Amino acid sequence: MKKLFISLIVIIIIIGGALLAGRFINFHRLGADTYYVKITQDPKITSGHASDGSAYTDYNYKLPGYSEDGKEKDMDFIAQKNLRKDAYLEIFWKENRGVTSYQEVKKADIPKKAAEQLN
Repeated sequence: MKKLFISLIVIIIIIGGALLAGRFINFHRLGADTYYVKITQDPKITSGHASDGSAYTDYNYKLPGYSEDGKEKDMDFIAQKNLRKDAYLEIFWKENRGVTSYQEVKKADIPKKAAEQLN
């Protein structure tokens, strides 16, 4: 009986830990390379209908991104909204998937070599 109780407690702890990890860890960013871009142009807009019939609009961007050491890489990514011109983004890029995530950052938060390339 005691072993069963301990086993149940351990299982509950494992499941709880997995749920917390899924809630607070962005797996799209794990193992990704970081690049920085500045929104300097309007996106190419595409629209369509999903399989359930709902309409959608994608905003397609192709911009140069710069790593922390200033190396350039073309970044192709899709946003669900029109991003603000002159905004700076931190882009998360994986070799096998391309851009997996992004977030807006302040220019002051961009590493010096990347910031020099973005001007």
